[in-house]
Amino acid sequence: MDKFDGPARLMIVSDLDHTMVDHHDPENLSLLRFNALWEAYYRHNSLLVFSTGRSCTLYKELRKEKPMLTPDITITSVGTEITYGEAMVPDDGWEQYLNQKWDRKIVMEETTNFPQMKLQAESEQRPHKASFYVEKDKAQEVTKALSERLENRGLDVKIIYSGGVDLDILPQGAGKGQALAYLLKKFTAEGKRPTNTLVCGDSGNDAELFSIPEVYGVMVSNAQEELLQWHAENAKDNPKIIHARERCAAGIIEAIGHFKLGLNKSPRDVMDFSEDKIDNIHPGHEVVKFYMFYERWRRAEVENSAHYMKNMKEVSHPSGIFVHPGGVEHPLYECIDAMQKCYGDKQGKNFRLWVDRVSATQIGSDAWLVKFDKWESSEEGRNCCLVTALLSSKSAVPSGFSWVHVHQTWLDGYAAADKSAWLF
Repeated sequence: MDKFDGPARLMIVSDLDHTMVDHHDPENLSLLRFNALWEAYYRHNSLLVFSTGRSCTLYKELRKEKPMLTPDITITSVGTEITYGEAMVPDDGWEQYLNQKWDRKIVMEETTNFPQMKLQAESEQRPHKASFYVEKDKAQEVTKALSERLENRGLDVKIIYSGGVDLDILPQGAGKGQALAYLLKKFTAEGKRPTNTLVCGDSGNDAELFSIPEVYGVMVSNAQEELLQWHAENAKDNPKIIHARERCAAGIIEAIGHFKLGLNKSPRDVMDFSEDKIDNIHPGHEVVKFYMFYERWRRAEVENSAHYMKNMKEVSHPSGIFVHPGGVEHPLYECIDAMQKCYGDKQGKNFRLWVDRVSATQIGSDAWLVKFDKWESSEEGRNCCLVTALLSSKSAVPSGFSWVHVHQTWLDGYAAADKSAWLF
């Protein structure tokens, strides 16, 4: 990872299903709260790692269903695959390491001796992972007998049972914990080991994450019995591991505050941004705050007041320009006037907005080039544009930044059907 010259301030390593993503939260509010927190305060100096049992195929499906951020590193298929960035470039060194004492063909041969094992979908079968369904009351018996057979065939494997149904067979050196240990070793060798690491999980295949020395850990409040039992037997006296009071992503935010790892008040929890006093403000905070207000204005969650529109113009350069993703230029003040007329047009509707991949480069004494993805979700589906903005950090502006130029381009496949209704 060449994102930073030095170590990341914080690295969050989180499971997805029922940890970062709450499938019982139809509005995805806890996930959106985490997104705003991360992009406002952490994206520019920290690392986000998703560690999931899902294959790459099912991981990409989840990204289409839920408002997830783009992680810096993705660990998929129960720690057997490590990839980097949005392009998901594979770590060849990790693949070579996993080939030791592993032969998938032999694994599949031996599993045919166990009728209790039902093969999972083809998308879940990976070069270093064989996945099955096994009923809970048969799991222990199958695991013990299968381990012996594979050992007798000269293989060194690991069998992980989680979720009360999923049984995964991996090389002994694989798993979520080993993948994290590999990354930490790699960062250490480069002099870039993160200052703090927080691991987050809810099920049995996350237990290994909590075994890595020197990391902080949070079991979300909805953690499954198998993980709580592991904790009781192996780590109940470890003060660096907590069982959160909050579910899923809200539990992760809770842990950031509990361990004092940084700011843990999401911009989504702030109703009056004039009272949101932040030291060492970053352009990412301004971007999140701007679009957070935009969503609330459209949903009528703030007062319909000329005072707010006055504030919007105060943080916009008088001669500022907005380039619509359709290519048409508008003065920023004209866009604010148009926004004023849209007050409450999304009230009571499924309308949410989030930003992803916020990056900022200082290009002058008071000038910042900021890039990010702006997403909108509504009953009509999802739309996204790539945004490049020029911000000025002159101290005369109350918020610390003013918007000078905003240029948007549709992301392929995500253009709005009604392009005239797309604001900012």
